Amino acid sequence: MSIFRKERDKSRHPEILAELHASLDRRYRPEDVADLVLALLAGKLTRRERVVLERAAKHSARRQEWFSSMSADYARPVGGARQVAAANRLFEQDLAVDADDPAALLEFASRTGEPIGWAPERTDFLADRLNREAREAAGMDISKRQYNRRFRVLRRIAGKAGVLGVEHDKRRLLLIGVAGFAADIPLERFRADVAAACFVAYYTARRKLRREFSLSGRENPFDEIARMLLDRCGTGADWWMIAQVRATPDVLARLTDEERGRLLGQWSAVMRASADLLRTRWKDGTDREAMIVARGDDSTTWNNLAVAYNAARAGWLACLQSLDALDLLDVACPGKVMRLMAADLAAWHRGAGGDVDPNTAVWARLPLPWRVLDGSETCARADVEAACRTAGLDPVTSGWTAPAPRRGVAVFRPTPELVHGVSVADPVWAALLRRAGVFSGGPVKPELAAEAAHGLASGVVVSDLPVKDAPA
Repeated sequence: MSIFRKERDKSRHPEILAELHASLDRRYRPEDVADLVLALLAGKLTRRERVVLERAAKHSARRQEWFSSMSADYARPVGGARQVAAANRLFEQDLAVDADDPAALLEFASRTGEPIGWAPERTDFLADRLNREAREAAGMDISKRQYNRRFRVLRRIAGKAGVLGVEHDKRRLLLIGVAGFAADIPLERFRADVAAACFVAYYTARRKLRREFSLSGRENPFDEIARMLLDRCGTGADWWMIAQVRATPDVLARLTDEERGRLLGQWSAVMRASADLLRTRWKDGTDREAMIVARGDDSTTWNNLAVAYNAARAGWLACLQSLDALDLLDVACPGKVMRLMAADLAAWHRGAGGDVDPNTAVWARLPLPWRVLDGSETCARADVEAACRTAGLDPVTSGWTAPAPRRGVAVFRPTPELVHGVSVADPVWAALLRRAGVFSGGPVKPELAAEAAHGLASGVVVSDLPVKDAPA
């Protein structure tokens, strides 16, 4: 490599690090992260390390010059810009505000509402509006209709701030569920340790891979490339940053007791936050022994929150183990939360000779976790062990009373192009099938039905799919 090219690549390091850091809050494919890492570490890798990274980097979008139909980001909440603009027009003002910040929206509404006596704690349209005498006493020279319009728009902004806050919390919990606390790592800290940053960026990209519609379990995100990048992190590495995304015994052993205690607190807080949101979405009539999606269920939100809760619980158990404090489970041991399963996937399991996941039987026999966390019901380690024995599970190796055992290092496999979990050979066909609503569980759009049927007949779907009306 020429000196000129080395200097050119070195000058791009801040830009590459910034993009890798931005990927922590998004959903980059591991191949694209590997390509960035290879450019960042050029000249610092052994021949073997370059070969390992190339296994993924050669499939990057930049190298292949093709696009993916799958989003490179997680859905972000829609802010209140429209409501702010309406309020500014109505009140004949031009106040600037960060419309994506719930607290800023509420402050905007409070300031804007001062002239008409509106406040965030007084938003009831029937009980809190001022009558004509009160408006005249306050010096308001506007009609009742104009007053009501102003009251309504401020009430909508306050409502939007509340909804936006919940949606931000849900997105943050989704990210924590799939990638730990990666999105909370400050850019300055990320830049300070390049080796650790490369591992964190690639490993979190692997953790964010979408689930495939399959009878087999999820692939271990810790693959040969992640192992190589972790091996490059030596004694002086920022192990606290690494522990934010990988709370395994080998990583936690590098932390101080104080750091392990802080991480324990982080995971405990996420457990409670996700459990509180799960509580609000739980339907008492749900069949806990089947956990199949029913009409009206928001299975996406439930499953995202369940993933966040279970990830937090696993991290909490790992930290307890690292602090030699698993005996605390003798007093309180909240269980896991099961995801809701699509009816067609459940039928496929039965048709293939399978049955309901035995973990579901354990979940069904234990108190709901949020009731254990708030103290309204008790669930100790002995209760969990008894439920596991009934279901034929080892409570330790199945992750109910201890961190799940480490799995073998996976071999890198290129990211499949998925449409609702179904692998499609070509991204163009994948985009068309997604627009048509194929595999979504709903009706196919009539205007795209012919094109979708042609694609399906052409063999673009490479996944194994359940046979319609398969025997139970």
